[in-house]
Amino acid sequence: MNHFHDKISPFQIKISFEKVIQVLEEIAQSNVDYRATYAKGLLKEIAPFPELREGVESYEQIEKHYQLIKYLLSDLFPTALTKNEIKAVTIPFYNYIFNISERLEKIIEDAGDDFEIIIRDFDEHQFYVMNCTLILNYYYGQEIDFSNPIFYDIPDKNGIIRHYRILYNADFMEIQPTEKAISLSEEDINHLLNNYEDLTLWKEKFPEGSWIMKGFGIMSLYDNTIGSAISNLKTSLLSIEEDNSLRNENLETIFCSIFKIADLKTGFTAFSYEDSKFKMVEMQNQMRSYILYKGIEADCEEALGNCSLETLLGRKKFLVISDVQEFLLSNPEDKKLAEHLLSQNIHSCILAPVIKNDKFLGIIELVSSIPKQLNSLNANKLDLVMPFLVDTIDRVYSDMKNQIEAIIQREYTSIHPSVYWKFRQEASLHTTDKISKDEPFKEIVFREVYPLYGQIDIKGSSMARNFAIEKDLTIQIDLLLKLLRYLSKNLNMPVIVQNIFELEAFELQLKGNLKADTESTIQNYILNEIHPILEHFKDFKGESAEKIASYFSSLDPKINMIYDARKDFDETLSLINKKMATLLDQKQEEAQSFFPHYYERFKTDGVEHNLYIGASIAPYLTYSPMYLSNLRLWQLLVLCELENEYYRMRPTLAYDLDVTSLIFVFNTPISIRFRMDEKRFDVDGTYNARYEMVKKRIDKSNIKGTSERITEQGKITLVYSQNHEEMEYRRYIKLLQFKKKLGKVEAFEVEDLQGVTGLRAFRVEILYSQKEDSEENFTFQDLLKELPSKN
Repeated sequence: MNHFHDKISPFQIKISFEKVIQVLEEIAQSNVDYRATYAKGLLKEIAPFPELREGVESYEQIEKHYQLIKYLLSDLFPTALTKNEIKAVTIPFYNYIFNISERLEKIIEDAGDDFEIIIRDFDEHQFYVMNCTLILNYYYGQEIDFSNPIFYDIPDKNGIIRHYRILYNADFMEIQPTEKAISLSEEDINHLLNNYEDLTLWKEKFPEGSWIMKGFGIMSLYDNTIGSAISNLKTSLLSIEEDNSLRNENLETIFCSIFKIADLKTGFTAFSYEDSKFKMVEMQNQMRSYILYKGIEADCEEALGNCSLETLLGRKKFLVISDVQEFLLSNPEDKKLAEHLLSQNIHSCILAPVIKNDKFLGIIELVSSIPKQLNSLNANKLDLVMPFLVDTIDRVYSDMKNQIEAIIQREYTSIHPSVYWKFRQEASLHTTDKISKDEPFKEIVFREVYPLYGQIDIKGSSMARNFAIEKDLTIQIDLLLKLLRYLSKNLNMPVIVQNIFELEAFELQLKGNLKADTESTIQNYILNEIHPILEHFKDFKGESAEKIASYFSSLDPKINMIYDARKDFDETLSLINKKMATLLDQKQEEAQSFFPHYYERFKTDGVEHNLYIGASIAPYLTYSPMYLSNLRLWQLLVLCELENEYYRMRPTLAYDLDVTSLIFVFNTPISIRFRMDEKRFDVDGTYNARYEMVKKRIDKSNIKGTSERITEQGKITLVYSQNHEEMEYRRYIKLLQFKKKLGKVEAFEVEDLQGVTGLRAFRVEILYSQKEDSEENFTFQDLLKELPSKN
């Protein structure tokens, strides 16, 4: 038998009609009019079924007595109102309903055979606690307001989701404790009220099946589709804060409910003040634009036409086109917009300007494939939702602007978080201190900081770039010579012979050493001398025109030149730099947890980085030389990881390049100063400039007494000058050898540089791995564990 109390609840459910029967008994005893006769007859009919008074406990019994129950409830469910009221008998918070009014029956029928009526967003936790709250209110006399609106979401016959709010009448219910019920003190009740989330506590105080709910409830529904849809819209728009994206699928479902139009589609076109154009919205999961013709942007008049533009921007009104076909005939000046809408099977639409503080942000678009579906009457519904849409779009734009400014600051004018406090401190003086407000800004200086420098460099990038240039230009000149020689045989034009002669000279030049201006000279010659001649014959008919067209189709459309090898090289270089820089940035964020330090990196033909650590960077913390040692070990490990990352990505690259890595060890503290004119940090003073001078020269230097570079593919080179630096780094190397990160070590002297002598270096082999290591970080404490202490 399928019982009502098969759902976990503090109640045993007994659907009883005792209170209705008692009313009938009173009427029968009055013996006044026909109602007494009717009551007596009905009481006689139900007399053989005492369970209707005592309580029905299964769905099957409800079905068995369905007609009798209908008679019993006829006063509560008048026949005259059954086609209008949306009403049924139920148990509060259960999804089981019976004795349904005709209107509700029709609503459920239109929803389809597979539709199941379920309370929206009502989980088992809420169900159990709400039932307990009924006990607190009706038995313990509490006045707890738990009347959060609850809804059924029911699709109509057109598939539009309608939202019906549920109202309960519990006049015919009573709640009784069983022997399993636990008596609650005032302290228990207060404890429950402060612990809604603790379901275990609620089940402890109200054990399953420890109370009896006897009687029945009457459920009335009213169509709250617009109000609920607006509430859902608010929730959906608030969720945009998480990822800054306008999600089309959510908005369309909500707008379909508000306008009661099944095929309603929504779109958005942004307005850019920088160039006064309409553009596709610059957000993830972007909404479609129905008014842009091609590409991602268009001039305002081109997209809308003069008349429509004046309505939207001039008068700031909705543009409502209830029948696009009629609009086309009556507004020839807006022909282009109408034809574009019809080409997308749009036959009615509303275009609503999004304006915040007199600033035009864009256009919300509602479109339908059916004429007259969208019109000036239902356009007024937009007034209900536009304030939320405008605020959301304005907020998204503001967030995007902040993100753009953050990117610009990070990529172009970075002030690293580790030193931001110093800039904020100085800036605050100019905003709060009247005396300092008009004084010039002071330069920011950090003294006694230890520098660390490293790089991962693209080996032979200049030669590789020249090879790519030579390859592209050689291919293009070869194509042009074949084409011009063909044309010279068929056309009597001496200038073509002149062009052939000059191209052959360039071909010889490419076979020699490439000069700095060779690429631009040849490119300018081809674009300004050769292409205009070919363009002249391009529209001719015949084989010559076909060959010319074939030549132009082989060119890169952006620069009108052969750009295959150079494109592969540029994209490869860019990809390597981006990957290395991103990984370095990520690792550096982890390193900040050791001790705050200044970090900057630069992309060239590779990625360079500078680190500065010392007490002046974070004066609110206690500095120790241990942090410098930790950072040096971290730097060596990170270069190993960068090399391994390149090793793993190398097979996927379009252009095969080698990389080399270098660390410069400098054990003397220096000062760095923020240069206000250049908006960047630089070493401060003549003595400190020696560090910069050595740093810039060592990567191109050779091993002393040889012509061999100190850097080599597959190895990390560490340059130093002091014995204690050598001892320190040998310990780090030994640890990373033990961890299978590094291999063999070779030591040598570096050739004397201008003004610098006595530099020495290690070159240590990198042990590459196809798999990413699970152990990504090694700290100074790891070093102390793995290696014996210095003697």
